[in-house]
Amino acid sequence: MQRQKSILSFLKKPAPEDKVFGGDKPDGRPALPVPAKHPNQNAVVVSKATDVSDEDIRGTETPPEKMPRQIFAVNDDDTTTTTRPSLFSSIKHKFLKRDNREIPSVNRFKVKDTSSAACSLPIICAGPEELGNVLVPEDLNKPNVLNANKIMGNDNSDNDVSGPVTPGMAPLVPRLKRVQEDMCSFKDRSDCLLPDGRKRAKLLQLSNVAKKNHKDVAEVASKFEWLHPSQIRDAKGRKPDDPLYDKKTLYIPPNDLKKMTPSQKQYWDVKCQYMDVVLFFKVGKFYELYELDAEIGHKELDWKMTLSGVGKCRQVGISESGIDDAVQKLIARGYKVGRIEQLETSGQAKSRGASSVIQRKLVHVLTPSTIESNIGPDAVHLLAIKEDDHLLENGSRVFGFAFVDCAALKFSVGAISDDTSCAALGALLMQVSPKEIIYETRGMSKEAQKALKKYTFTGSTLSQLSPAQPGHNFGEVLEVRNLIQSQGYFRGSCITDHVLDGVVHGDLALCALGGLINHLSRFKLDDVLRNGDIIPYEVYRGCLRMDGQTLVNLEIFSNNADGGPSGTLYKYLDNCMTSSGKRLLRNWICHPLNDVEKINSRLAVVEELMSHSEIMLLLAQSLRKLPDLERLLGRAKSSIQSSALLSLPLIGSKILKQRVKVFGLLVKGLRIGMELLMLLQKEGIMASSLSKVVYLPILSGSDGLDKFLSQFEAAVDSDFPDYQNHDVKDSESETLVILMDLLMEKATQWSQVIHAINCIDVLRSFAVTAISSCGAMCKPMILPHSKSTNLCEETIGPIIKMKGLWHPYTLGENGGLPVPNDIHLGGYGNDFAPCTLLLTGPNMGGKSTLLRATCLVVILAQLGCYVPCEICVLSLVDTIFTRLGATDRIMTGESTFLIECTETASVLQNATQNSLVLLDELGRGTSTFDGYAIAYAVLRHLIEKVNCRLLFATHYHLLTKEFGTHPRVTMQHMATYLKPKSEMSSRVEQELVFLYRLASGACSESYGMQVALMAGIPRPVVEAASNAGHVMKNKVRESFKSSEQRVMFSTLHEEWLKALLTIAKSGESNFDNDAFDTLFCMWYELKTSYRSVN
Repeated sequence: MQRQKSILSFLKKPAPEDKVFGGDKPDGRPALPVPAKHPNQNAVVVSKATDVSDEDIRGTETPPEKMPRQIFAVNDDDTTTTTRPSLFSSIKHKFLKRDNREIPSVNRFKVKDTSSAACSLPIICAGPEELGNVLVPEDLNKPNVLNANKIMGNDNSDNDVSGPVTPGMAPLVPRLKRVQEDMCSFKDRSDCLLPDGRKRAKLLQLSNVAKKNHKDVAEVASKFEWLHPSQIRDAKGRKPDDPLYDKKTLYIPPNDLKKMTPSQKQYWDVKCQYMDVVLFFKVGKFYELYELDAEIGHKELDWKMTLSGVGKCRQVGISESGIDDAVQKLIARGYKVGRIEQLETSGQAKSRGASSVIQRKLVHVLTPSTIESNIGPDAVHLLAIKEDDHLLENGSRVFGFAFVDCAALKFSVGAISDDTSCAALGALLMQVSPKEIIYETRGMSKEAQKALKKYTFTGSTLSQLSPAQPGHNFGEVLEVRNLIQSQGYFRGSCITDHVLDGVVHGDLALCALGGLINHLSRFKLDDVLRNGDIIPYEVYRGCLRMDGQTLVNLEIFSNNADGGPSGTLYKYLDNCMTSSGKRLLRNWICHPLNDVEKINSRLAVVEELMSHSEIMLLLAQSLRKLPDLERLLGRAKSSIQSSALLSLPLIGSKILKQRVKVFGLLVKGLRIGMELLMLLQKEGIMASSLSKVVYLPILSGSDGLDKFLSQFEAAVDSDFPDYQNHDVKDSESETLVILMDLLMEKATQWSQVIHAINCIDVLRSFAVTAISSCGAMCKPMILPHSKSTNLCEETIGPIIKMKGLWHPYTLGENGGLPVPNDIHLGGYGNDFAPCTLLLTGPNMGGKSTLLRATCLVVILAQLGCYVPCEICVLSLVDTIFTRLGATDRIMTGESTFLIECTETASVLQNATQNSLVLLDELGRGTSTFDGYAIAYAVLRHLIEKVNCRLLFATHYHLLTKEFGTHPRVTMQHMATYLKPKSEMSSRVEQELVFLYRLASGACSESYGMQVALMAGIPRPVVEAASNAGHVMKNKVRESFKSSEQRVMFSTLHEEWLKALLTIAKSGESNFDNDAFDTLFCMWYELKTSYRSVN
């Protein structure tokens, strides 16, 4: 206790050294004033200072805290005569006071104790962020405080270890927790011996306040007024509420800019143009974040924020050894991250003059959409979209687009025409699944912007929307062409000759490419632009068309429950061994084939693989050893040209080391793939069938790739034996460049080899899926497109005939297989059936599952895969349309019924005779009468005007009366039965048992009361609903009776009769298809009636 009082008395007395801390440095220069901080902070700052020698720092403009400093004045006499330090000498540096002349805002606070004698403690604060950092003697025993030798600069530990406060260093102790602990040392211990209840309550209160104070550190106001939210402007002086406000730029008053030090100017000259980027600023051996970026580092990485750095502003930081991990973490959280690197060492700067500033430059910016490593098997795309200002004659709009996979150096360009529903745009977004979308805010319609927001959240990848100011990113066609030629972009592709020849609206696609180029150029990714290849991309041409909503409804890539991959077609088919194979599988699923010959070629390979298990094992063993050859080839191509980063200190050697690793992995990986392909050719395994699926260059012989590759293998073994961890010497860098150039001379052939390997991987995945299936699988019989005809000629027509159909990845009850069912739509000759299935049945009866299973079988068949059926006969489907489920999009102002009508409009406008249409409970989003009327009109239009293969599920039982005898409609329902729970149980109380089996005819009712009980609605409510239903039926009994007889003479018969009378009156012999259809339907009705009478 006596010792504590002596320490307190020392704190109360003003320090005589307040005015001059530490005197002069050993070289005669005055020591800088040092702010008094928590010991953790002092420890970090001093450690940073020890990383850079005093000689290196002189003459450069670096933050003051980076310089070695002394805490107390060094008295030569004392140090030579005093052999035994006093008791207080080893800890006195921990009670250092700040120089009031430097920081006039220093205040003294008192900690009052109302339960015992008051004890006032002078608290020294260096700024707003340190208010409340109470300095108490309890901190003397904490292990995370540096000792006096470290503070005085005598520590011999590794300088690279120290750095800014990060989560990996000393733990942060909340201020009020320290207050509580310290009060127990100064006063009566009664507070620490409180009963458990009071103690817990007090600790909880202190914890809440501590969290608030910890948050206050990050909310310290910036010293720069122009960074305050109320004062912030863009480069042109516009406020954030201005429609033209550019959030990428910042306005800095010229007077404030003049007052800055050279290092400050270096930072803010870059930052004012990259406000959307988190910028790391290299200082010595550390990377630092300032002001708004420091807030991000504090929030996302839990780094301690201090008032220091460039211009004594808010700062967090990390050492060189931890920068890569920090960048990856920020990118994974969706941030764009840049690095301002030092272009020279401090010695080089000093040679130019004592006051010279180390030159720095923004070298590159990495974003979630442009990162090239550590990104997993999925392709990462950056997409730019440009909408034409003028609509086409038919009212459709046109979009040009361009997207890039930076890891593979692949640029794709194209254009699409779309209707007001933006279905084609949705298909593009679902196929590409971009990480980031660039578009013009004022150049895009509201419908298109709604589609962007919709598919941003419903796709398999969460996309970041990046609106661009008009005229900033997307240039005119001539400007883009001149930019490509002047900068030497896309050296491997000829942008003026063949790339855009087959692209409709190629000029619009080129404008979108211009937006992509400007975006990448701004982020210093010129190497990607120079070495990238451009290919045309078509959303629909030559494949089975599925718009964006269909891909969502059928859960092709993400399920509707949590947005994950489980329970999706992609997950079901994904047995690929390589990352590039997985990406090709996704591309194939987006574009199922629409050519019978190509489909059968794939099926032949799959069939041959299934019959040879030894081949399957051989392929698996080889494919498992392969790295991601596609991305390795892209990185090798990007390293052909010498990068500006190679001249940077430390970074250049790291890049060369990575290039050696890429080169070695690519050569060794290509050898494994080549041996696999040559073995298949030599043994004649799948030679004929595989040659119809993929194209292979010459592998063996004097001109073959095998001999060419052997030379590079020898070079790797001799020059870079440890290529995965090889430190490149200056003499080896030129050798590496020459080897890369020679290897890339046959980049086209290597791409063909890699594509062939990927195709084999995907086809093997198809075979594994078929073999490992627990249900019946069969090879589908694919027929060509049917010719357009009317129903008077029953010889040719679209057909879907599936026997034993089951959903491929939905389990039945008790984990068993789903109940198989038979579907037969369309056909010709004796195998003819109506093209429309009108499906009824209760909720949860399996209607939606049956509809989805039918679509999935069609997709699998046209992919060239075996299907979950016993027998499958299918004529090619050109488009799949779906209207499933009941959803709304409140954020875009779209109600459930509006979404229903929008999706249905796309069906009515685009469906053809060869389409497959699924409509599930159309019309339920509005009133009963309006919903029924719309369902009736849509069903009749599709039956009589389009005559496509249609599955129409409904709870409107009157539709079964109207279309009960229609020659183009077959009626079926999902079978159920009621199981009495007891002899006295009422109909409502009976248990509804689902059989999940398709039965003929219409369902008598939807069993809504039984399903309501199963869902948990209270029994009294259900019974009241049942009674109300009986009352309503009694009131309209006569109408119900008449409706039961509508099957005999419905409104359809009335329309046919009117049409027949019109034809008779006209007296014309040249009838159109509608007239023939009407006559055929009348003939069919008369024939049916005659048969029923006889």
